[in-house]
Amino acid sequence: MSEALNALTLLHPTTIDAAVAALETNPTARLCAGGTDLIVSLRRGLVEAETLIDITGIDAMQMLEVSDAGLRIGAGVTLRALTENPDIAAAYPAISQAAVAVAGPTHREVATVGGNLCLDTRCLYYNQSHWWRKSNDFCQKYRGDICHVAPKGNRCRAAFSGDLAPALMVHGAVVDIAGKDGLRQIPLAELYQEDGADHLKLGPGEIVIAVTVPATHATSSYAKIRVRGAIDFPLAGVAVACDAQGAGARFTLAITGTNSMPLLVDIPDTLGPSSDADTFFKDMSKRVQKAVSPQRTSTTAPHYRRLSVSALACRLARGLV
Repeated sequence: MSEALNALTLLHPTTIDAAVAALETNPTARLCAGGTDLIVSLRRGLVEAETLIDITGIDAMQMLEVSDAGLRIGAGVTLRALTENPDIAAAYPAISQAAVAVAGPTHREVATVGGNLCLDTRCLYYNQSHWWRKSNDFCQKYRGDICHVAPKGNRCRAAFSGDLAPALMVHGAVVDIAGKDGLRQIPLAELYQEDGADHLKLGPGEIVIAVTVPATHATSSYAKIRVRGAIDFPLAGVAVACDAQGAGARFTLAITGTNSMPLLVDIPDTLGPSSDADTFFKDMSKRVQKAVSPQRTSTTAPHYRRLSVSALACRLARGLV
């Protein structure tokens, strides 16, 4: 059951520097754009904040450019804008498909790229009402000492469930980050770490402001496993890119929903004209199963998710050759 929101102070910076300064002045404040996940978390008592920093008025975070050099997406761009861009659908189909797969149309109307990339991790024991969590002595991710998913472990196993990250990662995306020390750029895969309670490698006051994707000859695809055919977060999601330049096809895979971070899966071999396709894809399946670590973070059995994500990865990869 959701609770009423407490009184909040809203700040409306119009530049990136002003937003960074606002975070430095209000270290417990939260950034807010679409708010499709944050507001729910506030109502459930998962997030405690007295100040929200509305970044929707920052023009520099609203750019969406497709050129011969590649793709640049501001963190404030809505998912709807991604789904409606024909150039993205043509050149980077996995990105377009991942955006369409997020929630429902009304969510995508306001939900942003930055919000999906920085989505909080989720767990059956965490995403509940306050009284439910309190009756279970909370958990390691919030006020408690034990991860109910892995009580003998020493870290939270909540799962990252953003759809866009793997689709961007297979295309070699890098992320621009602004902070009090200026701008820095890192591969998108390096934004994350395997810790459900602290999965983003952002410093205090840092903000994801844009994603850049290089031009590519690869084609790609994204799909996810979920309880319902719409709205739901992924139990597991797979993005696959296939570069068929030269003598064979080389694949890049990324997975979401199974770990506390999105994963790049190493596929070192090339599928050539003389390759045994069945053997190649069996090896791919084994690599995916070995890479992922699904836990009891949902009502669906971890073993089912492990087998399903490997089968989905091979199905998508076969469809690209």
